[in-house]
Amino acid sequence: MQMLTFLLCFGFPVSTAFYFHAGEREEKCVIEDIPSDTLVTGTFKIQQWDTGRHTFLESAPGLGMFVTITTYNDEVILSKLYGPQGTFHFTSHSPGEHIICLESNSTKLVSFGGSRLRIHLDIRVGEHDLDAAIAQAKDKVNELTFELEHLIEQIKQIIKEQNYQRDREENFRMISEDTNSNVLWWAFAQILIFISVGIFQMKYLKDFFIAKKLV
Repeated sequence: MQMLTFLLCFGFPVSTAFYFHAGEREEKCVIEDIPSDTLVTGTFKIQQWDTGRHTFLESAPGLGMFVTITTYNDEVILSKLYGPQGTFHFTSHSPGEHIICLESNSTKLVSFGGSRLRIHLDIRVGEHDLDAAIAQAKDKVNELTFELEHLIEQIKQIIKEQNYQRDREENFRMISEDTNSNVLWWAFAQILIFISVGIFQMKYLKDFFIAKKLV
């Protein structure tokens, strides 16, 4: 087992991307110094050496990667077989150094050109926790924004109702004033009619009495 030592002891999200060479079924390990309760995400990809083209090609069918993650107390956190490329996750339970080991795994049908592999590895420490916190904060902001917009719509609706009631009251007031004015004029007209009728009756009776020589 060969060690590739990368000690990371920062308190903020860290990303380490690199590649290394390995032979068939050769195990190589990386040491990460990780705080407790920290989410770690690793992404890897295997390339195979082509002797004819003298370059690294994509992995052949059947090629895979066995990932093992342990602590210095030999506590196994993850032990899983993946394909030629993949992503693994784990959360540290205690602070300290964690050993991330990768070993190529293949069937006998796979032919390796010179048994040389190039393994690309990207380790992200704490970044997804930050992404989750950001996403949660965005969700909270979106929720508050939605509630605020809903409250604004309710206020607008209340204002519309108040304006509608105010218009109704104004119309009712105008109708009441018109009605009162009409009633007043009608009463005044009735008084004039009664006075006119009274004057007419008095004149008629006076003329009648004069004609009959009663006065």
